Amino acid sequence: MSGDGGLIPVVVQDVKNNNVLMLAYMNDESLALTKQTGYMHYWSRSRDALWKKGETSGNVQKLVELKTDCDGDAMLARVEQTGNACHTGNYSCFSKDPVPPGDIVSVLWKVFEDRRSKGSESSYTAKLLKNRNLLLKKIGEESSEVILAAKDRSREQVIYESADLLYHLMVLLYDEGISMQDIYTELEGRRK
Repeated sequence: MSGDGGLIPVVVQDVKNNNVLMLAYMNDESLALTKQTGYMHYWSRSRDALWKKGETSGNVQKLVELKTDCDGDAMLARVEQTGNACHTGNYSCFSKDPVPPGDIVSVLWKVFEDRRSKGSESSYTAKLLKNRNLLLKKIGEESSEVILAAKDRSREQVIYESADLLYHLMVLLYDEGISMQDIYTELEGRRK
């Protein structure tokens, strides 16, 4: 491995939206562990120690793709980020925003995870996750409401009802273990 003192800088990118999450360093040992486990491991220059991203916070990074640049002195890691990447609690080390604009999907997925694990009786989402028939019924109702709003040519109502439909559909996808990336990949395959 080339780089300063056997370390190589790694730019870490979210595979879902291509946002840069952080810059870290790897050595031979962290690279081998990353390849072996499928989860990102780095070398901390400040602690002079090996560490697995998210080991204490749970904000792990699942490796999707690892590339070396043309000179062999830097790497790009494309990952599936769980939670926030930055130790400050921000989504990215390069952003002060906890959630990047347009990334409401990640926020909702965390809400779904939270509601499933806590199972609060007062949570509508928890009720949907526990009652499959209710969830499917709501998807049907919301689909009809989108159609009616579109028939009335009410832009505001189409937006409102579409948000309801998408929310319920996303709960179903979450419950089925289907990611939005799975849907994007399917749509990309249909592009002609």
